[in-house]
Amino acid sequence: MSDVNARIGEIVSKNDIVLFMKGTPLFPQCGFSSRAIAILEHLGVPYESVDVLQDMDIRQGIKAFSEWPTIPQLYVKGEFVGGSDIMMEMFEAGELHQLMTDAGIAAQG
Repeated sequence: MSDVNARIGEIVSKNDIVLFMKGTPLFPQCGFSSRAIAILEHLGVPYESVDVLQDMDIRQGIKAFSEWPTIPQLYVKGEFVGGSDIMMEMFEAGELHQLMTDAGIAAQG
């Protein structure tokens, strides 16, 4: 399991924004992942995604890594933010945009 934690830690530390999700941004495989992608796209921030359906070790390992039982999971600057419900609440309150701004992540375009 420590190998998986190391892999996840590397992914999280090397990218400003990472979404561990089911599927890909173009083809999300669950409604929660789709909603998470829609939020990130609306914010216009650059992000990386990891399809947990392609790697069962990551799929199980990310839950232990974050101590969060569900997917998708959003990380910003190495910190776990939450799943799609938390993302939606933060987005609606303007907190997610503020988090990106505070982290020095600007919208593209």
